[in-house]
Amino acid sequence: MKFFSSELSFFLKQPSGRRNLKLVLRFFIILVILIAVYTILFHILMAREGQSYSWFTGVYWTLTVMSTLGFGDVIFHTDLGRLFSSVVLLSGMIWLLVMMPFVFMEFFYQPWMKAQLASRTPRKISADIRDHVILTQGNAITFSLIELLDEYKYQYVLLESDPIRAAELQDSGINVVVGDMHDPKTYKRIQIDTADMLVATSEDKINTNTVFTVHELNEKMPIISTAKNRLSVEIMKLAGASHVLELGNMMGNSLARRTLSGGARAHVIGRFNKLLIAEALCMRTPLVGKKIVETNLRASVGIQIIGVWEKNVFKFPEPNTRITNNTVLVIVGSIEQIRGYNELFVIYNFNEDPVVIIGGGRVGRAAVKNFDQRKVAYRVVEKLPGRIQERENYILGDAANLEVLKKAGIDDAPAVIITPHDDDMNIYLSIFIRRLKPDIQIISRATKEKNVSSLYRAGSDFVMSDSSMGSHAIFNLLKRSDFLMLTEGLSLVQMPLPKKLVMKSIVECAIREKTGCQLVALNHNGVMGVNPDPFRPLPENSEIVLIGSEENQNKFLQTFGDL
Repeated sequence: MKFFSSELSFFLKQPSGRRNLKLVLRFFIILVILIAVYTILFHILMAREGQSYSWFTGVYWTLTVMSTLGFGDVIFHTDLGRLFSSVVLLSGMIWLLVMMPFVFMEFFYQPWMKAQLASRTPRKISADIRDHVILTQGNAITFSLIELLDEYKYQYVLLESDPIRAAELQDSGINVVVGDMHDPKTYKRIQIDTADMLVATSEDKINTNTVFTVHELNEKMPIISTAKNRLSVEIMKLAGASHVLELGNMMGNSLARRTLSGGARAHVIGRFNKLLIAEALCMRTPLVGKKIVETNLRASVGIQIIGVWEKNVFKFPEPNTRITNNTVLVIVGSIEQIRGYNELFVIYNFNEDPVVIIGGGRVGRAAVKNFDQRKVAYRVVEKLPGRIQERENYILGDAANLEVLKKAGIDDAPAVIITPHDDDMNIYLSIFIRRLKPDIQIISRATKEKNVSSLYRAGSDFVMSDSSMGSHAIFNLLKRSDFLMLTEGLSLVQMPLPKKLVMKSIVECAIREKTGCQLVALNHNGVMGVNPDPFRPLPENSEIVLIGSEENQNKFLQTFGDL
């Protein structure tokens, strides 16, 4: 009974619930009036036929005829009476058999069930919860970020204004709270004072309002916001945002640095203290066909290969891992070591023919800016005249048209970047271009993570999804300065040297063989040594930098004990 009363209270508190209840009551009032009118007419017509019945019998006859039961114990004998009976019967079929079930289901039963569902969703979190992440929008980036937060045991709460949507998210296992994201009281109920970070990933105007509201409540807490319009970045910072991520700009740069044109140089994707983490394409370089152990990169330039990408699948390198045209090396080293690598391989894949960029939106324009800085030739295919910026480098037309692609120079282009915010179109273009030119490099954007594999099957050589890129960028802003996530399942972490490893060499300890982690740097007396000598003893009071999955890192701690 208490549960029923709480649901009824919640139902009546909602404006839609009160409105629906009024509609249902209005329907029944009209129905009662109609029954009363039919009952009065029944008595008048029966009196004309010389029959007399009680008022209760009149109501009884009206209900039996309207409900199509028609027992036949009370009948008219004249045509006028039978005509009246037909009218009552037809109106009853409409009102009782059609309209009543519809009104009941639409305006009472379904809203009641939704209210029952929504009443289970919390409006606040426990006061004991601290250092949690507050998310203000349920979208692809947020859900991808939630997976990372769950993996690394971070507490979070997703704020949702719609109670029904919140209940659905809660049923799917997401920690959700119902509340208005622009109401300061909402944030007080979710412990804004003790939160670790807030993430706003909605539209620019909504994000700005959210950032401003939250910053007034907790000025010290980091606030991360995404922005679609470049003009919104400064406004959000003025409102109180600690970091504003232009995801379109980040996506364009990420796609542009994967192109073959401009040389096979390594592109920095992350920094960890004095360490640089970079990606290097191997396609059409002397590295193709060699095993990792045969590259001799550590001895020649000092860099260390810490991972390989094979069509969006990351693998930890083994000495016998063979490099293919689709391999992208993940390397780590100092600035000088990365420069040494570039000096060796910048001469490969240098092509003066323009890269074709399909789409002149935010992502396409970011790729253009990247190419301008690197002095890489390009042609942009755009079908909207308003996006045409330079007549020399822009081609107006549909990329699905062969003549438009030929005009853009697809026959000689070393690579094509597909940037539209439409995965179906991107899959179509990948298939079309791969059939048109089998040896071209195709780099594509995916708006949804689930379509990444489809784009690879369609012929793309590299695919980057908005949700994966955005969630990893946000997660790295959340974590400590001694942690850097490179991709899902792979991170760099700095920690004190365990006592069991003091004055022992990397080879002697067999760190990689026992734990799966790689030791990529050693910090001793404030000096960071990249790729330390594997045969040199590790000095006391040092810090080490490991790369590996969370499972590998936990295994390292279990194997070598306390720090």
